[in-house]
Amino acid sequence: MADRSVLVTGGTGGLGGAVTDAFLEAGWRVVVPGRESTAPTDPAGDGPVRLTADLTDPAGARRAVEIAAGEPTAPLRAVVNLVGGYASGGLVHETPIEEFDRMLTVTLRPTYLVTQAALPHLIAAGGGAVVCVSARAALAPFPGAAGYVTAKAAVLAFANAVATEYRSAGVRCNTVLPSVIDTPANRAAQPDADHRRWVAPTEIAPVIRFLAGDESGPTSGATVPVYGRA
Repeated sequence: MADRSVLVTGGTGGLGGAVTDAFLEAGWRVVVPGRESTAPTDPAGDGPVRLTADLTDPAGARRAVEIAAGEPTAPLRAVVNLVGGYASGGLVHETPIEEFDRMLTVTLRPTYLVTQAALPHLIAAGGGAVVCVSARAALAPFPGAAGYVTAKAAVLAFANAVATEYRSAGVRCNTVLPSVIDTPANRAAQPDADHRRWVAPTEIAPVIRFLAGDESGPTSGATVPVYGRA
């Protein structure tokens, strides 16, 4: 029986499925919020606990965290912030402020709200880990995606702030920076790209699970690149 819980935001996406599987295989209780309407469910067999929550809303983020932290025999010990969005288009002077704001709302806001709500529970459990997913573009921007690049860079900066503020409380925070992730949605959006240079979700998931677990106990404030092999 699982003795610790992890909250995985964005767990219904291409990367989220691989991350959820990695934690389940390691014996964690996994809580996965989603936007589709469903009542909180206990896992069937060894599956995740699923619930509906709008993570851009403070009440929705708190609800997800409360369910993740609500099992006394499996305290919340990790949060994985995967949820986010992507948009590309024109250069900065061609990008409407509404689109720029949207990238911050769907990427940075859930990361902040979920982490903020989870930190007291992690401290109460004796410590734990927060893992955030930024992107290679945060360090190596490309043209036509200023909102996305800025939001991912902000996630990285926020994670470093959490690592600094909560180190003495036993809470670690690290960030993973993938290159383009090889998901069906990305392949459909870029059918002519060289997919050999992309990174598979199954290559990223073990890195995230490692950063959430006791094995990486001395590590906080790290920025970990996870790029394709080609």
